[in-house]
Amino acid sequence: MRYDLTDLRLFIAIAEARNLTRGAASVHLAPSSASHRLRLLEEELGTPLFERRARGLTLTRAGETLLRNARQVFAQIEQMHADLSPFAEGVRGHVSLWANTHATHTFLPDDLADFLKRNPQLSVSLEEHTSPEISLAVSRGEVEVGVLAEADSAAEVELIPYHRDRLVFVVPGGHALAARARVRFSEVLDYPFVMLHAGSAIHTFTMNAAAALGRHLDVRIQVRSFGAVCRMVGAGVGIGLVPRSAVPAAALPEPPVVVELDETWAQRDLQICVKQQTKLSGFAAALVDSLKSKADADL
Repeated sequence: MRYDLTDLRLFIAIAEARNLTRGAASVHLAPSSASHRLRLLEEELGTPLFERRARGLTLTRAGETLLRNARQVFAQIEQMHADLSPFAEGVRGHVSLWANTHATHTFLPDDLADFLKRNPQLSVSLEEHTSPEISLAVSRGEVEVGVLAEADSAAEVELIPYHRDRLVFVVPGGHALAARARVRFSEVLDYPFVMLHAGSAIHTFTMNAAAALGRHLDVRIQVRSFGAVCRMVGAGVGIGLVPRSAVPAAALPEPPVVVELDETWAQRDLQICVKQQTKLSGFAAALVDSLKSKADADL
């Protein structure tokens, strides 16, 4: 298809202004040029993008679809620029790291901060994925380093101990479960849950655990961090499933009660995942060595 980023940028501007003249002005084009570009874009796509009305322009269904995707295109371009900018600024190395929700929200922020302070010439991109996705990506050579809880059985990777941890329930004070020392996962499925957002690795893991029992969870709210889960639970919104390391050490105004999860899969020890440690690039090897130095002493 013959259109370019200028056409997409113009289209977004017109859609947001609901007016061709104002949209054209915002991207520094004359109205006549903007009208010509818009007409060619519609012809190229084979469908009208706007309905012309007395009060201005409104998007057609096709226009709404294009607007959503065009915004994603520019967001991805901005991310590309962000990924490339360290190289232009003199950063001499880059490492891609994939990690599950657990590691991303607990141990990695501090451990990566220390690594980056000691290695100012390096940059790291951290992406959150499920443990099976990480192990398969590492085995295929798509990423050099991962941090996960359990590798896919089909993945040929090396696993290096990192941190011990365990999934626990957090429940409001006074809740029916608060007096229990331990509870099975099957016993909590009738209670409302506070969870991390859909798409997070632990959200997928928890939903799959319920589905394996033929059940669906009652999710009251989805939040962006384990800390928010604990605050919501403490306020009585529902119960949550989080790593023990993610329960805030500092007192919350309404602290949740921690209840042990009595399941073999509750033990979620984190491991560093590589395809072959002896064949890592120098930058990836430096990151792995740094993470290994942060591993629990009893591992």
